[in-house]
Amino acid sequence: MNKGTLWTVLGVVAAVVIAWFLVNVLFSVIAFVFKLVIVAVVALLVFLVLRGLFAGRRES
Repeated sequence: MNKGTLWTVLGVVAAVVIAWFLVNVLFSVIAFVFKLVIVAVVALLVFLVLRGLFAGRRES
């Protein structure tokens, strides 16, 4: 194994490790944004239900 081959193998290993880390971070960010959107939608629905309940009681 010559020096060029060794550096190529090390470069490939480093590229795979860096790519693994970046994909992990990307999926974590996507999961966080997805959870944030779901929480916002559920919070809006709960707000509308509560507003409807309290508005109905006030008018009666």
